[in-house]
Amino acid sequence: MRDAAYNEDTAAEIGASVPIRSSEYNEETAAEIAAPVPVVRGRDRDDNRERAAGGTGMGTLALALSILSLFVLPILFGAAGIVLGFVARSRGAAGLGAWAIGIGALSIIVGIFILPFF
Repeated sequence: MRDAAYNEDTAAEIGASVPIRSSEYNEETAAEIAAPVPVVRGRDRDDNRERAAGGTGMGTLALALSILSLFVLPILFGAAGIVLGFVARSRGAAGLGAWAIGIGALSIIVGIFILPFF
């Protein structure tokens, strides 16, 4: 066992912020690191988000036209809602597009077959 005597060279000064380096002690240190995270995301995910963002506005417009077709000009607004619903579905807004297609088709069916009797 080594006898570590008090030495002015290895003694820490009061208020010193630098750790003491001495050749008397051999220590092994290690640091844990996390796996590197890629900064650039995959191109596919970005494309899907852009497609969905572009389709959301189109889907909202299609749904609004389809709902409007229930009250005013069912053939015209219903057909426009169906067409825009298909465009919205192709751009990534599947839910809004499907609802617009369904409501537009229902409006056209009601407008052609039921409303003439009233």
